[in-house]
Amino acid sequence: MLRGVPYKWLVAIAFVFGLFMEILDMTVLNTALPALGRQFGVGTESLQWLVTGYLVSMAVFIPASGWVADRFGSKRTFLFALAVFTAASLWAGFAGSLTELVAARIVQGVGGGLLTPVGTAMLFRAFPPDERAQASAVLSIPTGLAPALGPVLGGWLVDNVDWRWIFLMKVPIGVAGIAFTAAMIREERTDHPGRFDVIGFVAGGGALALLLVGLDQGSASGWGSATAFGPLLGGVLLALVFVIAELRIAEPMIDLRLLRIRLFRAGNLLMLPSSGALMGTLFLTPLLLQSLMGADATGSGLVTMFQALGMTATMPFAGRLYQRVGPRWMLISGFGAVAASIAALLAVDVSSSLWAVRIPMLTMGIGMALTVIALQAATFAQVAPEAMTRASSVFATTRQVAAAAGVALVATILTLRTEQRLGGLAPVVTDAVRQDAMLSAFRDTFVAALVLAVLGLLVALRVRDSDAAASMRSTNPVAETAEVGGPEQPGMARRAGEGHQPDTRAGL
Repeated sequence: MLRGVPYKWLVAIAFVFGLFMEILDMTVLNTALPALGRQFGVGTESLQWLVTGYLVSMAVFIPASGWVADRFGSKRTFLFALAVFTAASLWAGFAGSLTELVAARIVQGVGGGLLTPVGTAMLFRAFPPDERAQASAVLSIPTGLAPALGPVLGGWLVDNVDWRWIFLMKVPIGVAGIAFTAAMIREERTDHPGRFDVIGFVAGGGALALLLVGLDQGSASGWGSATAFGPLLGGVLLALVFVIAELRIAEPMIDLRLLRIRLFRAGNLLMLPSSGALMGTLFLTPLLLQSLMGADATGSGLVTMFQALGMTATMPFAGRLYQRVGPRWMLISGFGAVAASIAALLAVDVSSSLWAVRIPMLTMGIGMALTVIALQAATFAQVAPEAMTRASSVFATTRQVAAAAGVALVATILTLRTEQRLGGLAPVVTDAVRQDAMLSAFRDTFVAALVLAVLGLLVALRVRDSDAAASMRSTNPVAETAEVGGPEQPGMARRAGEGHQPDTRAGL
């Protein structure tokens, strides 16, 4: 090991390698989507699977990550995840068709689904509880730098080198991470990992995959077609099997019983509009900039990076703000800012200045920082320490499902509305008329993202700061004066120094 460097910082460095590579992957790809569409001659309904396929694969494997790490060891699992992600990046760089590229992205998702939760567990085991604020600060390096760098780097590579390098550039990062982890990190495992939940793994992953396939086919073939209705019906049935099975078995892959905890339930519910609106907007904006506003890939990246800049600049202050005002007003303000940003994008047209997009993206980043910090801090406030691993799996799965569903939703609506808008035109029209029709389709789709943000705002109004008292300073008057009571719930932690349980009466 490196002489004089505490082991906890070696673990932090190893995790930064993986997390930086994973976040960079998504932010680089979004900017390159229009170029990939031209390269393979496909439209939005096909391009979405480069994003959705990866997110679905991640969502399938995130719940299994805890059991895999307990069974085979956290270091071995982390190395496997890095190796899979790196090898799939190499494969994607040499893909000869869109189908092959989507397959490589799905394999990447296997690595990504194991990488983040296992790395996070390694990090928080290495740092004692009173130093975990330092560990969280470590995460701000890749989560802040990668989203800001990714769009610009992806655009520059597409415009000046070759689209293949948006995948190939991650290979040396992955190799360096593998070498560092193998040399510097020690193995950790548990003697009793429990049984693998085969029914939960198959039913949960199958339900998500079928539902997203049904959404894709509905936009391409019509919602009444067998290719759309069949997968959608199958997805719903598998989802019911999944819920029933997870509620009945003793060691479920996803412990749905934790959702009885009001604040944990509200946090997961809020993650759906939060991730859905963000990922949907980040999918749409590069397409709008490059297809209608005349921006090249590099210019598009320089515009969308304002979202990352707003988020990065706000994160350090959001943590301190949470301690003072609590989650409710941060969530309300965050979702309000996101909704206002998407509403501002509705006013953009082909002649608008790029600042008409930069400012809303910056505002969206600020709003997302407030939302993310509040959700991460408050969602687990009532979860007992012994239930934390299971709760983390539920939360991570919800986040990935929301992101995948958000991209699938906006891609489906954009495809449908574009076909309808263009289909109503005469056989011969001017470019200006065609542009107006396509712009209307984009606006229709941004409305869907706006609805998600407004739904999040409405749910945030129901959050109670008193439920999150354990995660706030005792000097917070809301936390000090709130009366709590009611029956104890499974997996719920007691507030420090008090003999009461958080309020479990009706509501979120």
